[in-house]
Amino acid sequence: MEKNTHEFVEEIHSKQKKDMKNKQHQGDNNPSKKLPNKQH
Repeated sequence: MEKNTHEFVEEIHSKQKKDMKNKQHQGDNNPSKKLPNKQH
């Protein structure tokens, strides 16, 4: 049980890191670069 919880927490952390990276990229790049990603 502890292992599953730990894995779950790590998953959330990695997801948050990804979201932060995506937000940073969207802020740095042109807004038009965001559209192709949404279409896929």
